[in-house]
Amino acid sequence: MTKLLDEEWRILASLLPRNWRALAVRTKAIQRARGPLKDPETLLKMLLLHVAGGLSLKQSVARAQAQGLAKASSVALLKRLRSSERWLRELARIMFRSSRFVRPARAPAGRRLRAVDATTVEEPGATGTDYRVHYSVGLLDLRCDFFAVTDARGAETYERVPVEQGDILLADRGYCTRKGVAHVLAKGGDVVVRLHSTNFPLLAPGGEEPFELLPRLRALPAGAAGDWPVSFRAAGRLWDARVCAVRKSAAAAEAAKKKLLAAASRRQNGKVRAATLEFAEYVFILVTVAQKDLGAADALDLYRARWQVELCFKRLKSLLQLGHLPKKTEASSLAWIQGKLLTALLIEALADKARFFSPWGFELEATQPVA
Repeated sequence: MTKLLDEEWRILASLLPRNWRALAVRTKAIQRARGPLKDPETLLKMLLLHVAGGLSLKQSVARAQAQGLAKASSVALLKRLRSSERWLRELARIMFRSSRFVRPARAPAGRRLRAVDATTVEEPGATGTDYRVHYSVGLLDLRCDFFAVTDARGAETYERVPVEQGDILLADRGYCTRKGVAHVLAKGGDVVVRLHSTNFPLLAPGGEEPFELLPRLRALPAGAAGDWPVSFRAAGRLWDARVCAVRKSAAAAEAAKKKLLAAASRRQNGKVRAATLEFAEYVFILVTVAQKDLGAADALDLYRARWQVELCFKRLKSLLQLGHLPKKTEASSLAWIQGKLLTALLIEALADKARFFSPWGFELEATQPVA
């Protein structure tokens, strides 16, 4: 068993950045060469037992002791988790920059791109408590810059997210509410968000009459990006925005319609409005960045960049649903989320590597052949 675990760890460690051990010292995850968690390899194995394995701190140290890895207390592991946030963040950043998720997207200079999302954590075992984790992650480096924990009924909304001047917050349609978008604008930020075709009433510029989106979409030529100025009312005032859109390919549109019809068939009435099916032929987003700073094609590309890492986000969300979320300090919770991000990237890297595995199950080192 020990030999098998060692072989599996060697494969996993080969996916990490080359300087991952040195980074542990540089980021001060390892500060003293003493104690059971004194070396980077043992510490990372222990942290992955906790964040990737979904084990509590007590379960993690018990499993480590049973496997002969290390003998440490749950308190000691918690302290090392808190001090390892920078290390885990840097490992995730390097892996993300070299992963298949990255394709550069043009953005206004000096603007911070943040992907906002949320997921429910269903803690196992005796706690049996459900939480919702709301978080914001830098789109270019996957750094978690914000998180909040609510009960499972806590709604997804931009209003939870602290916004700084110049931030651009990217999100899916669950965040597309007038009140939430107005919150970001009032703080000096902007949004690029998937637009709700029915739940976000649009007005023509000036706010005198409704804005009819579908007729504009029908006139879109294939491969061209549409860009229309709009307004909306929220928080007692009129706000300016834009709708940017592109027509999907025939195959993508058909797949979207099948998904809508399948979801409707699981409901009692099983009906889908004709307009809803027609809207499925397009991708359309609400953009509050000025057109002179972000053209329609670049705005759609920004949303594509957010969608591009959706696979990683989905993996992250499935991992966040597994385990005991540290809720007592911000440092431990942030480290836990960064550990989950690193785990998601390791899983994707391992899946990619598996497509090219050699018959003997590992890579040969560049050494001289044995005579």
